Amino acid sequence: MQRPPTSLALVCAAALLLTACGGEDKDSEAPTTPTGVTVQTSSATSVHVMWKQASDNEAVTGYEVYQKGTKVKSVPGTKSMIDVEQLTPKTAYSFTVRARDAEGNLSKPSPAITVTTPVPTPDDKKAPTRPAGLRGKVEGGKAVSLSWQKSTDNVGVTSYDIYQEDSRIHSVSGTETAARVTGLRPGTVYTFTVRARDASENSSPDSTAVDLTTPAAAGEGASTAPTDLTAKARKGFVDLSWTPPKADGAIETHELYVNGKFATTLVWSNMPAKKRMTYAMEVTDPAGTRYSLKIRSKLPDGKWGDFSAQRTVVLVD
Repeated sequence: MQRPPTSLALVCAAALLLTACGGEDKDSEAPTTPTGVTVQTSSATSVHVMWKQASDNEAVTGYEVYQKGTKVKSVPGTKSMIDVEQLTPKTAYSFTVRARDAEGNLSKPSPAITVTTPVPTPDDKKAPTRPAGLRGKVEGGKAVSLSWQKSTDNVGVTSYDIYQEDSRIHSVSGTETAARVTGLRPGTVYTFTVRARDASENSSPDSTAVDLTTPAAAGEGASTAPTDLTAKARKGFVDLSWTPPKADGAIETHELYVNGKFATTLVWSNMPAKKRMTYAMEVTDPAGTRYSLKIRSKLPDGKWGDFSAQRTVVLVD
């Protein structure tokens, strides 16, 4: 008697041949171990951990930072640095980093790096001086290098914090006066400032800002960001001035963002004959209030262009 045909599903299940049945092999290959791990004290209660990007047969989706085997931080795969805070002064810590892929495969831990947080000065209320002479250089479409002059402090500078549009993105030791920032986007304008910090968490005022524009990727057009934005505070107003981007047609509409949020739309029914645009923004906040401002333009094709460099002002009496 002829046996009935066995179903394909049963054959596949019995043979455990998932691939032969149209399935896909699960990624079981772990990323490479992160290298170049460094740990620098930022203050008596924080450290800055950095590493070089790992690789994977598919893609690295994240990194995990461990302190003596306990995970303390996780970051996306696009990042290669993190601040670990709320530490104890005058204490030794040991950090390792592991890379993770989309399947959850973890690399081996990097070699452990040990650092000791300094002793704070409880009575120290004096902030370091403002870093002077900030300069920058574009290094391709995804990185820039920055340098500045040393700050001074009544006790000592423990770190320099690099800010991009009011967000701290990097830190280096207080003995260093240069930094390299990676992971940037081609064809984008970036505004950087630097602050000095001491062991008691006193931070200096911002350095003067430096604007750096990464070159556009091959095949992409010129930047669509307004240029040469200036902002000056006077009683009751902040006076803005900028140059619209070059475009095939009139640019009549602009958007103003204050502290990272949309504030107002500026429309000229008849474009000014002069190339510079100006706007007096009325303000009612008290003197001493800090504003961060940037502009973008509506292009002739109806799309919004890139943001200008950011400018920061403090309101006056």
